[in-house]
Amino acid sequence: MSLLYQRKVLLGISGSIAAYKSAFIVRELIKRGAEVQVVMTHAAKDFITPLTLSTLSKRPVYSEFIEDDHKPYGVWNNHVDMGLWADLMLIAPASSNTLSKIATGACDNLLTAVYLSAKCPVYVAPAMDLDMYANGATQDNLSILNARGVHIIDSEEGELASGLEGKGRLAEPEHIVEAIEAELSKSLPLSGKQVLINAGPTHEHVDPVRFIGNNSSGRMGVAIAQAARKLGADITLVLGPTDTALDLHGLNVIQTTSAEDMWLAMKDAFLHADLTICTAAVADFTTKSQSTQKIKKGSESELIIKMVPTRDILASLGALKGKGQRLVGFALETQNGAEYAKSKLSKKNADAIVLNEMSKEGVGFHTKTNEVTVFLFDGTSKNYPLQSKEDLGGQLVQDFIQWFNLQE
Repeated sequence: MSLLYQRKVLLGISGSIAAYKSAFIVRELIKRGAEVQVVMTHAAKDFITPLTLSTLSKRPVYSEFIEDDHKPYGVWNNHVDMGLWADLMLIAPASSNTLSKIATGACDNLLTAVYLSAKCPVYVAPAMDLDMYANGATQDNLSILNARGVHIIDSEEGELASGLEGKGRLAEPEHIVEAIEAELSKSLPLSGKQVLINAGPTHEHVDPVRFIGNNSSGRMGVAIAQAARKLGADITLVLGPTDTALDLHGLNVIQTTSAEDMWLAMKDAFLHADLTICTAAVADFTTKSQSTQKIKKGSESELIIKMVPTRDILASLGALKGKGQRLVGFALETQNGAEYAKSKLSKKNADAIVLNEMSKEGVGFHTKTNEVTVFLFDGTSKNYPLQSKEDLGGQLVQDFIQWFNLQE
């Protein structure tokens, strides 16, 4: 799964013969799941058309501060908004002219204005003839940009448009994208960490047709999984039989049905997990025996189903927890929530318990929002107000990183 998945990328294209390669760069970024917004200089349009890039990126291409200036008022392209929108900016190809402008702070076109407004990491891939590349002025500009934290994707050696051989040609599109991914992996706090999450309901079958279950959607667990994935973690998601449409892209998903199925999957994956988060609504009881045939309605006035306790997955994992492993459980309560949550910390050897209280509006199964309180092993707690499960998942993961020193 690419670290560029769902990232917003500003691709700046300057006037260079290598601009034709920008179409392949867009394609490589899109293939990895990125959202690409192209900004090009006026000179770049001499080498590749905005229509080509718009078709590939599926977004309009911007090159002027004001579009449609033949109309009475025109349309203002806000460079500040574009700079704030992006998760990263890539200028490829970066001509010697554009390098000089961004190094000195010149701001005479939309691309340079967006660069000066960008608050995200910036990557620059220079492209020019070998003597221009080797010139002291160009090298000074690259050094200035590098000192300011701009990531330089160095030019490659080979045949140049002039017919000469040497260094200066734009790095190949796949090399550019790979360089960005490599740099992203260094800065992500969960890079190299294994995160295990369970989510959704369990179904305890009575017969081949009927089961005892609950209405858990799995949405909260998946939101946490995606938030952790975006921060570089390798995710294993053990997912119960939910019928909710969920974004599972980039996750290693293990589908399960019963509480016992879920336990076996969790136990196998737990050994290598740095952080385990149990969000699933696991049944507390399962049927003592399951009929092999559909139970028919007969003359009986009632149906008695004998139930036995299921394995407590959180407590079982707590008993297996080794040094350096962190374990978080979710608790859904209808009364005395704080009391129950605090007691589970020690009983289940958990590092944190996340309390859901169904009595609160906007909280519960199949809602898109949630409000929780986290109780920590050190006796402290933190409340998270009602918000989307996606936003909450991001906040929880960031706090887990801090509380559990996961970045070390």
